[in-house]
Amino acid sequence: MSTSPGQLFPKFSDEPNSDRPDYSEELLCLTPGIGPRLRRQLLDRFGTAASVFRAAPSTLREVPGIGPKLCSALVKIQERDLAADCELWHQQGVRLLVEGSTNYPAALSEIPDPPGLLFQRGELLASDQLALAIVGTRHCTSYGKMMAERLATGLARNGYTIVSGLARGIDAAAHEAALKCGGRTIGVLGGGVCKIYPAEHQNLAERVIKQGALLSETEPNDDPVKGAFPQRNRIISGLSHGVVVIEASITSGSLITARLALEQGREVFAVPGRADQEGSRGCHRLIRDGAKLVETVDDILEELGPLMKPTETITGQVIQHPAELQLNEIERAVLDQVAVEATNIDTIMAQSGLPPGQVLATISVLEMKKLIRRVSGQLVQRR
Repeated sequence: MSTSPGQLFPKFSDEPNSDRPDYSEELLCLTPGIGPRLRRQLLDRFGTAASVFRAAPSTLREVPGIGPKLCSALVKIQERDLAADCELWHQQGVRLLVEGSTNYPAALSEIPDPPGLLFQRGELLASDQLALAIVGTRHCTSYGKMMAERLATGLARNGYTIVSGLARGIDAAAHEAALKCGGRTIGVLGGGVCKIYPAEHQNLAERVIKQGALLSETEPNDDPVKGAFPQRNRIISGLSHGVVVIEASITSGSLITARLALEQGREVFAVPGRADQEGSRGCHRLIRDGAKLVETVDDILEELGPLMKPTETITGQVIQHPAELQLNEIERAVLDQVAVEATNIDTIMAQSGLPPGQVLATISVLEMKKLIRRVSGQLVQRR
């Protein structure tokens, strides 16, 4: 099978005996007017993107939301020379991530409306599955900036990748803090990953690329358009186990991110501020509505529940619960001997090599941290 020089992730037509490069998945995602939900409806109806493009207009119009205008758009997009575009994007250091591919972020694929196609600059690691978002106002106070830096630093040092929107204010402070302490960070943009907005964050963007990645569902060289930022907010929350909001007015876009996080089953955290400041009202409303009040990093780590699946940290350690990031060496040694099935304490003592008294004391600590539970007097198991 042959591929063109510009082809980054070659696929092939599902037509029998064909070796023609097939960009039907990407073209469907790039079709104007076909958003994530409508794309999903088309794939549910026709099975594959290639089948969508082969369908007759009369059949396409059987899908709710597909009219003559979108039928024409589906025809016109097939004229696009995507191989040439891919060659240009490749030269700019851009990768394409198609939903369903192995390099597509797993957490993002679980939200109701994942982007079918993401553009990436930089590198995503397995450890980036352990991520938390920090968002807030563009017009932050010195207090807000300090809290963003403090929380981002603490979370990054505990192994979390910091996700934000590369905007002015709280977003920039969170990215900068993660970079400064040697952590990883991901910037999700409303415009293209090669058209940095705001322009003064060009240097910040380049540093994020070196210690993480930039992501966008907008084509790499496109400016952000009206409505793009609320759309990108679902990606920020979707990539993360939780969203931390710092300084947000009642009309702030950060509250949209918090609402999306709740809809996606993510945790929502809010940092309280001064009662007489407009920038505190959004966070205070979130707290009144049930968001976790955050003063320190421990407030966040203690609230987070078990991970959806075991996750590898940047140091190569596999964890099942965020609280494991704060364990000392002895606590880790004991926890490693506790299985999901009921485990005898005598077995833990023998396999850990630690004194019986120390094992028993550590088991009590792990119980308080809600990492294990006692099944009976001599049996414990992972939560």
